[in-house]
Amino acid sequence: MKKCFIDLKTAEELSKKYPTPFYVYDEQGIRNGIRALNKAFAWNEGFKEYFAVKACPNPFLMKIIHEEGCGMDCSSYCELVLSDSIGLSGDDIMFSSNVTPGEDFEYARKLGAVINLDDATMVDFLAAHGGIPEEICLRYNPGGDFSISGAIMGNPGDAKYGMTEEQLVDSVKKLQAMGAKSFGIHAFLASNMIDPDYYPALSEILFKLSVRVNELTGARVTFVNLSGGIGIPYKPEEKGPDLEYIGAKVKEAYDRIIVPSPLKSLAIKAELGRYITGAHGILVTRAIHQKHIYKEYVGVDACAANLMRPAMYGAYHHITVLGKENCPCDHIYDVTGGLCENNDKFAIDRRLPKIDNGDLLAIHDAGAHGYAMGYNYNGKLKCAELLLTPSKKAEDAVLIRRAETPADYFSTFDFCDIIKYPEEGTT
Repeated sequence: MKKCFIDLKTAEELSKKYPTPFYVYDEQGIRNGIRALNKAFAWNEGFKEYFAVKACPNPFLMKIIHEEGCGMDCSSYCELVLSDSIGLSGDDIMFSSNVTPGEDFEYARKLGAVINLDDATMVDFLAAHGGIPEEICLRYNPGGDFSISGAIMGNPGDAKYGMTEEQLVDSVKKLQAMGAKSFGIHAFLASNMIDPDYYPALSEILFKLSVRVNELTGARVTFVNLSGGIGIPYKPEEKGPDLEYIGAKVKEAYDRIIVPSPLKSLAIKAELGRYITGAHGILVTRAIHQKHIYKEYVGVDACAANLMRPAMYGAYHHITVLGKENCPCDHIYDVTGGLCENNDKFAIDRRLPKIDNGDLLAIHDAGAHGYAMGYNYNGKLKCAELLLTPSKKAEDAVLIRRAETPADYFSTFDFCDIIKYPEEGTT
């Protein structure tokens, strides 16, 4: 059974001020997770986590994450704006983008961000849009399948990201001629990995590549970026990542490959998003309808526009019926939202306690790629985001993003008077 960091009393108190649905994030959980990560890699003097802003782009959370020593991994102009808005620049920003517009590179260069180039053709493009920095990172794609102990974990050969080894080496030589003096090497080969050998296997690939690049070009490789990929246990029977094991195994590869090489040392970077906020965010929603036809349905006031992962990927998100944690799961439901789409379901044939209209449901592990992937299909409005401070008390909770209103939805028509709003108090 997954334990929820919010109870019925707290959720009900919050719902009196902030109507459901809403997201709640656990500040202490986020901080503790970062501290565990930093501890696991404390052996590497240059280790730094860059939070993947795309996972949960909220400046209030970003400030907390930065307070714990993390930078920000950005992939777009607006994500750079978010980082800039909380005062970050230089080495505190990693800009890892693809199919990048010129203005994005120019803004990243203005901020002094570390640029991570996705493709060999981007070398000349960057030179024309912001210029070549002295330190730059290149994204590697080894092609084929990525396997651990014979099991296929990902298929980078089908991914649009990164460049071949030959392209990477040629790009390093070209960048050296254009003034670059130090290099990082980056790769992202699999997503949401709870196999603890993912980072060690990836680190071995990147450590060996770093040594080869140095041998072939004489380039000073100063860091490798292991990117994201460390996952979270969405299902109750799954185990979370063993960070001590992961850190120790990466160190083993480092001592075996890097230390005896001409490089001697390099810094390790990460760009985790899901690990940082995923398990520490829940979507609170209220049951508002029951339907009894060929199956039993519970309709809630959230929908796929609030959390699209189940509809888009068939992803599992555990559900707790708050206040009924100890009741038998003797009913089978589809838990659905109100979109005019049949895939708008948070759970299918899920065993849960008996649900009554008015019950509050907590949808777990929604803190990454939850609110961030929200949309306005069917005219649905995005919900509020709240921060549960370390006290865990409702009265201490902080609003970190208000819910959208119809005025927000129609704001892009502000250049004309085509939209007529209902008068106050009417529908």
